[in-house]
Amino acid sequence: PPMLPTAILRSLVHIRRNPSAGLLAVQLLGLVLYPLMEGTNTGRALLNGFGLVVLGFALWVVRRSPWANWIAGLLAACIVVLGLANLTAQSPTLTLLTSLAEASFYAYAAGSLIAYMFNDEVATTDELFAAGATFALLAWAYAHLYVACQAVNPTAFGALTAPGEMRPWIELLFLSVTTLSGVGLGDVLQARAQLRRGG
Repeated sequence: PPMLPTAILRSLVHIRRNPSAGLLAVQLLGLVLYPLMEGTNTGRALLNGFGLVVLGFALWVVRRSPWANWIAGLLAACIVVLGLANLTAQSPTLTLLTSLAEASFYAYAAGSLIAYMFNDEVATTDELFAAGATFALLAWAYAHLYVACQAVNPTAFGALTAPGEMRPWIELLFLSVTTLSGVGLGDVLQARAQLRRGG
């Protein structure tokens, strides 16, 4: 339709003026797409590719922050290198390192957005979107920490129907969002304490 290019152009202009809106939109799109991508090897490859899109948007948004941008670039480079290595090796150690790097990046990006929002006294439209994007970045950071916990201890998380089974990414993201938003844990729960006292 002739209106489509105009609509796309307007959307791109809006995202350029409000980059935080673009980051939030990509993250919300991920919530819809992640369950569709996890079932197969091709889906998991697409999931990793989509993760790089989210990473790129987060880098683009963070560059406006008063914080040091080289930290974000260094963390992003580590994520890409470790992620590519993990795709071929599928090692628990690489999964742990990749997840810790991703959790660090998303926590850093959330801190950068908070610094951006507090940088002036006037709340702009982009800063309102940044508030939502900050929550989503924190949810992603905690979900990656849960993946790291699961890499160390595959039975760290259970479910009411299948205790001890390794949780897929979307379930750990679900756990992160429900925990951060305070609506309850649902059917994903911690199976047992990570460390036990000597008897």
